[in-house]
Amino acid sequence: MSTRKSVTSEKNTAAKSSAAASEDVASEPLSVSERALSVLDFVASSGRAGLMDVAGALGLPKATASRMCSNLEAQHWLTRDVNDRSFQPGPRLLKMALATLKTDPRRELRHSILSELVKEIDETCNLTVLEGLKVRYLDRVETHWPLRTQFEAGSYVPLHATASGKMYIAMMSPQKRATVLEHANFTQFTPHTLTQRDELEAACEKIRADGYSFEMDEFMLGLVGMAVPILDDKGECRATMALHAPTARMKFDGALAVVPALKRAAERVKPLLF
Repeated sequence: MSTRKSVTSEKNTAAKSSAAASEDVASEPLSVSERALSVLDFVASSGRAGLMDVAGALGLPKATASRMCSNLEAQHWLTRDVNDRSFQPGPRLLKMALATLKTDPRRELRHSILSELVKEIDETCNLTVLEGLKVRYLDRVETHWPLRTQFEAGSYVPLHATASGKMYIAMMSPQKRATVLEHANFTQFTPHTLTQRDELEAACEKIRADGYSFEMDEFMLGLVGMAVPILDDKGECRATMALHAPTARMKFDGALAVVPALKRAAERVKPLLF
């Protein structure tokens, strides 16, 4: 009997459940390793998943899923939400994911595209990824202007108060968006930060329609940001191409004018990410 299972399939048959039970009895090392990787893969793809979600998606008995998730949590591969007890990627998994992207031989090619974009629009540009409930700068190229806001590659910024973060929320499925917003921390960074769920959901609907995400003075006063999505073959937003600039140098019209350049760069980077 094959012990390999599809992580992405959510249609479980009785045969899969029987196979999972047999594997649990056999406790073969390879099977255990594969199942652990399948759990990590599913949680990472979902962003957040309950115990029954894991068990159902992977065709595992509840007791087996509970034991595996608890072990992965103890080893910091997963973390558990204190409120609803759902699992999400832990620090070790996030660190490994970022290290993998950083050591990818395509990294220099992505950085070159980002550098060309900065030369074209003359402002700082970022390539971001979503990690849990935060946005992380995977790569970044600074503008030459002395007036600029500096963040290091690897820095985290919030979901609800940044152009990239709002783009990720906007492109989520309704169910995933509802889950994220239910657990999001709506910290008010400035008087312009969207701190009400209904306001953010309305903004996300407009973002989906527009195909770009914009923010001004929401994360930091005097800072404007614009982001476009980088979609995988399933249409999921896996990264963003974004810019930010001082409002003294760029307003909405200026940011809107460079959206085509952001989209061209996003299309060039896409095959170097997925």
